[in-house]
Amino acid sequence: MASKVILKDLFSALQLQMSAQLSTNREFILHPGSKGDSLEDTWIEWLRKYLPNRYCVDKAIVIDSTGQLSDQIDLVIYDQQYTPFVLTQNGIHYIPAEGVYAVFEVKPDLNGTVNVSSESISYIEYAGRKIESVRKLKRTSTYIIDRGEQRPPRPLTKIIGGILASTNTIKKNETLENHLKSLSGLKGIDMGCAVDFGAFIIEHDGQEDIKNTDILSRIKDYYNSRTISGIEFSKADVSLVSFFFQLTRYLQQSIGSVAAIDMSEYAKAIKIEIDEAL
Repeated sequence: MASKVILKDLFSALQLQMSAQLSTNREFILHPGSKGDSLEDTWIEWLRKYLPNRYCVDKAIVIDSTGQLSDQIDLVIYDQQYTPFVLTQNGIHYIPAEGVYAVFEVKPDLNGTVNVSSESISYIEYAGRKIESVRKLKRTSTYIIDRGEQRPPRPLTKIIGGILASTNTIKKNETLENHLKSLSGLKGIDMGCAVDFGAFIIEHDGQEDIKNTDILSRIKDYYNSRTISGIEFSKADVSLVSFFFQLTRYLQQSIGSVAAIDMSEYAKAIKIEIDEAL
């Protein structure tokens, strides 16, 4: 008779391993900058280990074909299979907007504030602004050849936005929910996780207008018109597994593959024309 493994025990071991690593970084690295870098690296390495190889995970700045830049993003999940270039200068990755699947802000705690241009804002608002800086970039889409036939440009995919933390010291769930619900439009958060508190997903109502043939305005209109219908929290003891399962579900079943990048738009930056015929 074939033996069986208890999946719950395997997932519990994974949860404990990640939690212990994050706790060690939080407690024993004293310099704020070093602690932040260490937490980001821990989340990056964890996702690199468990996500399929088609996805890359890095700290990065996202760029578009007009030369616009996002803020520096703590954790970017981007395409490895269909993104033709990632530029690296002085240790910083520059990723074309078309290749981005998801962006996350990483903080030690969901509770906290940061000063931006002499304004004190919550970590959650800060995450929303970082997400917006990516979603507002121009993304191109072009035709592809599939099984010998030309297929038209596909609609742009959604970009998952979220926040990751080791802990959450916001005392009331209602307060946390109000912070999350305050973000709308391109700032809207889709999901997140605080390891010793739980994972959460934010459910939205709204659909893309399939009659809109302008692929860039279509996706932006979707973000600007969608509304929050609810927020679901996992239990603390399965926070990481819940987060990972939901993230994978979004990546594989909701997004699929990113649209094909139109290289001719990037070629304009160096004043060359790409010959489309062969």
